[in-house]
Amino acid sequence: MIELLAALSASAAAGMRIALPLLCIGIFQGSNLWSEVPILCHISTPILLGTLTTWSLVEIYASKQLIGQRILQVVQLIFSPIVGGIMGLAVAPATPAPHWLIAVVGGCFALVLQLVQMGWFFRLRGLPLWVVFIQDVLCVALVFLAFDAPWHGGLIALLMLWLAVRSGRYWYQWYRKGLRARVLYD
Repeated sequence: MIELLAALSASAAAGMRIALPLLCIGIFQGSNLWSEVPILCHISTPILLGTLTTWSLVEIYASKQLIGQRILQVVQLIFSPIVGGIMGLAVAPATPAPHWLIAVVGGCFALVLQLVQMGWFFRLRGLPLWVVFIQDVLCVALVFLAFDAPWHGGLIALLMLWLAVRSGRYWYQWYRKGLRARVLYD
C-alpha cells in the first residue's frame, strides 16, 4: 500500500512538470543517479543530466510567461503519461503489484492532473504567477515525499485528485450555464 502511495505522489509530480521530477529523482538517488529508473538507466548519464537540467530550466522560466505556458501545455500533455509511468515505476520497484499496472496508473494519474491544469489554463486565460510558483515547489516536494514520507505524499496526491474531480464538476456547471445563455440569446 505504501509503495502505491509513493507511486501516486511521484506521478502527481509528473502531472505538473516533466523534467524537474526526473531530475530530482536522479539527484535524490545520489551517486547512482538514474541507474535504477526504468528506461532512463539505458541513457548515458551526462546526456541525461544535461537534457533534464536544460529542460527543467526551460520549464521553470517558460512557465512564468503566457506564451511559454501555452507551449509547455502541449509538450506536457504529450509526455506527462510517459513520465508519470516512469516515475511510478522508479519509486515503487519492489511492490507486489504488476509493474505494467503501476506504470498505467501512474501515467493516467499524471495525464488527469495535466488535463486539469490545461483546463484551468484555458478557463483563466493563463495561470497566475503564484500558482506557477506553488506548482514548482509542490512538484519537488512530492518527489521527495515519495521517497521519505510516501504516506503523506500519497495523501497529497489523492487530495489533488479530489480537487481535479471537483474542478471537472465546476467546469461542467460553467459549460451548462454558458450553453443555456447561448440558447436563450439565439
